[in-house]
Amino acid sequence: MRGILIQTLLYGSLTFGIWTALLYVFINHNHVSSLDKKTQEPASIWSLEKKFHRQVTHGSEEIPRPYVRFESPDEEETKPQKSFFKWSKDFNYSSSEFVDGFLKYGFNTILSKSLGSEREVPDTRNKKCFQKHYPANLPTASVVICFHNEEFNALFRTMFSVVNLTPRHFLEEIILVDDMSDSDDLKEKLDHHLEIFRGKIKLIRNKKREGLIRSRMIGASRASGDVLVFLDSHCEVNKVWLEPLLHAIAKDPKMVVCPLIDVIDSVTLEYWPSPVVRGAFNWHLQFKWDNVFSYEMDGPEGPTLPIRSPAMAGGIFAINRHYFHEIGQYDKGMNLWGAENLELSLREQFFLRRPGLKSVAYGNISERVELRKRLGCKSFQWYLDNVFPELEASEGSR
Repeated sequence: MRGILIQTLLYGSLTFGIWTALLYVFINHNHVSSLDKKTQEPASIWSLEKKFHRQVTHGSEEIPRPYVRFESPDEEETKPQKSFFKWSKDFNYSSSEFVDGFLKYGFNTILSKSLGSEREVPDTRNKKCFQKHYPANLPTASVVICFHNEEFNALFRTMFSVVNLTPRHFLEEIILVDDMSDSDDLKEKLDHHLEIFRGKIKLIRNKKREGLIRSRMIGASRASGDVLVFLDSHCEVNKVWLEPLLHAIAKDPKMVVCPLIDVIDSVTLEYWPSPVVRGAFNWHLQFKWDNVFSYEMDGPEGPTLPIRSPAMAGGIFAINRHYFHEIGQYDKGMNLWGAENLELSLREQFFLRRPGLKSVAYGNISERVELRKRLGCKSFQWYLDNVFPELEASEGSR
């Protein structure tokens, strides 16, 4: 028995060593590639999945980007970025602290700690955005940020960026929802550091694990602003980020608005601009970024006007608070993230591609069915015909 135990431990240690080595090679390879690659590429907030973060695809082809313009920030903004990048080239990516932090949080926690709770990021707006002016009487916003064991500095950079780059008369509050974190940094230390915001931030601590969807609903129930803005707990907003969202909703309270999402590199923590893309999905119900049709940006204001999108990234968007409640909020029966960005009724072609899911129990959805009837929702065929007709053309032939 003792021999078996020793043998098991040896195999376990060997397996862990192999996986650690593979992780180091993978991270180091991608980091070296990123140093050589000067192009600025689209992604979500953290560049974790390379298929989404190193290119934006429609089918198997990379999205052409002739309309994308990357404006160079002024010299004062580039200085800290250049020095930070130079220092990171000599970074020790084989250290246990780096590997442990990357496995736990999905990004470089050593650099995150060195950056601290505040930093400036380059202004990546299209040059036409600098000509835009917004009314002073826009709706107020409640920013809802949910987290579970988030890295302390990343969480605070999120909050500081919102506070520092949002006009005070538009920011009603920031609502932090702690979904039963057990990290020591997110207990008394968090309470102490929140005092600097002088009551601008409400902290809600869940009594049990609720998951992302129900945590957002809890945060929304405590909000008092005209508009709900949902953000991830590890993102950083940019200059004049909120005004366009509020302006669009002020003109149409039933408009749900998603901002353009730039990239924060998971290894170097550098901030890169993203091209203009729209949200879409395939028949496997996988969310993806997709082409924006040229006619959407042919007008004199170019890409500064809202662009129609068949689907949305469910983590970062703005919506009128009353409209959010009117349409039934999220489905409180969802336990995991990832489904909130797709309509629940995508069943026509879906089961043709994944017939095995017909026998999987999905729980009681009678409440959501009644909600659709009460709201008078249109059929999914109407959606295909009027909102996303290219879905069948692009996916049906595969």
